[in-house]
Amino acid sequence: MPRLLLLAISAANLLGAKAPEIPPAITGISHLAVYSRDMVKSELFYRHVLGARKGVDPENSSGVRFYFSSRQFVEVLPAPNGQSASMLAHAAYVTADAARLRAWLSGQGMKGLGPVLGVAGGDRWFVTHDPEGNEIQFVQPANPDATAVPGAISGRVIHVGYAVHDRAKQDSFYRRLLGFRPYWFGAFEPTKVDWVSQQAPDGRDWIEYMMVGPGSDVPIDKVNANQLGVLNHFSLGVPNMQAAVTTLYRENRLSPRHDGPQMGLDGKWQANFYDPDGTRVELMEFQPVSKPCCSPFTAESPTY
Repeated sequence: MPRLLLLAISAANLLGAKAPEIPPAITGISHLAVYSRDMVKSELFYRHVLGARKGVDPENSSGVRFYFSSRQFVEVLPAPNGQSASMLAHAAYVTADAARLRAWLSGQGMKGLGPVLGVAGGDRWFVTHDPEGNEIQFVQPANPDATAVPGAISGRVIHVGYAVHDRAKQDSFYRRLLGFRPYWFGAFEPTKVDWVSQQAPDGRDWIEYMMVGPGSDVPIDKVNANQLGVLNHFSLGVPNMQAAVTTLYRENRLSPRHDGPQMGLDGKWQANFYDPDGTRVELMEFQPVSKPCCSPFTAESPTY
């Protein structure tokens, strides 16, 4: 494992430093990290079904990265003994400057900020937690340019989603503090809200609140391991769903568990594939092809 280096930032230094008034850009999704109970089976899924490129994990020597592009990936970690029903480890967003963002968050009074870490000549990142306790990372990539991995079913992670119980509490972090922007919301029933999508402040990738509990279609007592695998997910953008799914059929790359394609309530074609631990990977066309239910899009969709 490459040696983790503490970069030139510390809590002591921050106390005496003036935080920058404007936060650095947060441009999109870096990765989603998930746990696996069988790393061999997980590798088969991410490499064979999705076509991702395997790489070392500079954050955790026991983990593995599976790259869809030179900048975006899924991080797979061995599930610790006694792991809960959730297989979500953390979500990570791209920032233009990890040290400046950490300083700015500290200046806003945010607590629980980890140190800025990095690999010599590589990415820089720090860890914090959102109001519902999800581990969140902000990553400054060594090379911000993204080049798609040849053979991957997609070279673009367009959103991540995870279970949310309290929309207002999460909004205090993602919207009011970080500046995420409304994109779309919807539900199976007009009186409820099941999905709330909000784009990164300086890009078109988005976070999707997967609402559970009162006001949604998912009662708390139904949130079991299977349901969490559906809720906690990431999405790969494709320009044409028929072409993408045809490729998987033709090359015998379908996962044992899959569903779709189907038209989503947001008016986009979607298909779902599930890793061996039940984590959902959603293929989604970049652009809607029909009118969405529930609310209009309030921002432009990704184009690639």
